[in-house]
Amino acid sequence: MADDSERQPLLVNNQEPHGLGSPPAYTATAGPSGGNVTVPPIGPDELPPPYTPTAQGGIPMVNCKVCQALINIEGKTNQHVVKCTVCKEATPIKAPPPGKKYVRCPCNCLLICRSTAQRIACPRPNCRRIITLGNMISTVTVRSPGTQRIRCSHCGDVYLFNTLGSNLLARCPHCRSVSSVGPEYARRRATICFVLGLIFLGAGIGVTVGTYELASESGGIYTVWIGAFLTGLIFIIRGIYFAAMKVSYVVEPGAA
Repeated sequence: MADDSERQPLLVNNQEPHGLGSPPAYTATAGPSGGNVTVPPIGPDELPPPYTPTAQGGIPMVNCKVCQALINIEGKTNQHVVKCTVCKEATPIKAPPPGKKYVRCPCNCLLICRSTAQRIACPRPNCRRIITLGNMISTVTVRSPGTQRIRCSHCGDVYLFNTLGSNLLARCPHCRSVSSVGPEYARRRATICFVLGLIFLGAGIGVTVGTYELASESGGIYTVWIGAFLTGLIFIIRGIYFAAMKVSYVVEPGAA
């Protein structure tokens, strides 16, 4: 039997959506009123894009899935759902946590349940429908060769990325953070930057020692010194950036 925390909607009256770190799993218990209805789960293609910048300062906005009003999600991109200020209903802006799926009751209450659930109950006192989850309409998505599912090392969300390119720096469309797809790319780039940085620093030291006496006669030599040391320093900083970069990995087929 589920405890009381498993029978809460994502929105309660006018409150903000509760956290989904451990999302509730609704059980199909019959209520005192309401009827039976068949509803398909919300598919990934129905989720709004995580960022829809407007002309006013590039503020990230999404459309409410109930009334189509614009919702400002600035500062809320770490949430899975946001509340519409017009109709007070919840709209998902991220894919559900692994093993979960979204369902919207005909009364517009957004629910989250286990991906294997077949029947759930709407918790709203004025609804209490028993919802039978229909099959999600399958769509054929044509992916370019090399496109694979990547789990972001920053936010944990999954997105598509082409791993056949020479540049394996991936920017997550959900949190906008950059990570290396696999550890080899970041390690290789860090090594190259460190080597080039040491070469330029060594060249700068060599030129400085070799032309120290001529520098007083030719001011352009100082420019060579500064250029060599700055270039070496930039490569060293870039190498530290790649060495400290987080690593995202390919999600194996069938994995959550």
